[in-house]
Amino acid sequence: MAAAPAEKGTGHHHGNQRQVEHQPQIVTFGEEGSGTGQFQGPRGVTVSEEGEIFVADTGNQRVQVFTLQGTILRKFPTVVLGEQKMEPYDVAMDGEGNLWVVGNTDSAKFAVQYDKQGRVLRKFDLQKTGWARGVAVDTKRNNILITQTTVNMGNCQSEVQMFRPDGTLVRTVGQQQGMKHPQYITVDRKENILVSDCFSHFVFVYNEDGQFLFQFGGWGSGEGQLKYPRGICTDRAGNIIVVDTGNSRVEMFDKTGKFLKHITTDMNMLKRQWAVAMATQGQLVITDPGDNSVSIFQNL
Repeated sequence: MAAAPAEKGTGHHHGNQRQVEHQPQIVTFGEEGSGTGQFQGPRGVTVSEEGEIFVADTGNQRVQVFTLQGTILRKFPTVVLGEQKMEPYDVAMDGEGNLWVVGNTDSAKFAVQYDKQGRVLRKFDLQKTGWARGVAVDTKRNNILITQTTVNMGNCQSEVQMFRPDGTLVRTVGQQQGMKHPQYITVDRKENILVSDCFSHFVFVYNEDGQFLFQFGGWGSGEGQLKYPRGICTDRAGNIIVVDTGNSRVEMFDKTGKFLKHITTDMNMLKRQWAVAMATQGQLVITDPGDNSVSIFQNL
């Protein structure tokens, strides 16, 4: 049985750590294991318009679905064909309420579309690399955006690939900006594409046609700087939320990349924060594969 969600309030600080401007209420759930509500290295996360949280339970080769209070609703194996399962790394909702999942089997990598109950709708193959991928959907154009990093003859090449749902490659984005390892990706309400690059420590921003707009971040621990950024999402106002993994914090920037605030800097709360998603009601959901848990930030 999964452990009951634990609520954490404003007292969740230790020692003389810096206080954030506003400490939200936090609900945390999950533990290590393969049972219902347990995780083995949860990575990607997305939230549907109806408020269902979809978590890529990577090591257990499945997706688990929860309410915004942390109650388990259902789970389904991330099958590709027949009984063949893949380890899901990232998840994203499309405009029709279906789920796109990127992951790998022992021999191949795939993008698979599931309905909300876990039935396979379609899939296409991805180039086999040893690097993790992220996925997002441009719901206006119904393009599937997937990050990719490859190494050829010692040279690292990173980009964002834009696919049609049938797997047709539309274009690639980002090769000219010197990405090193883009992991997570999101699309804001204006169809701008935002990519967090774990190894260059920048966030890159493009318009819907893939034209470079600007970048922000850079190595460091000061305000607005990043170390190994991973999860990224935006809120209704266009503010950009970045999981700053190397600094054990979550940062908020405005739509131009200007630093606004730290959502949390509590290193004891998150061991290895990873992916992030924003619910329509304003809650922030963050996965933590180091602690095999998921945290929901209320009242940001």
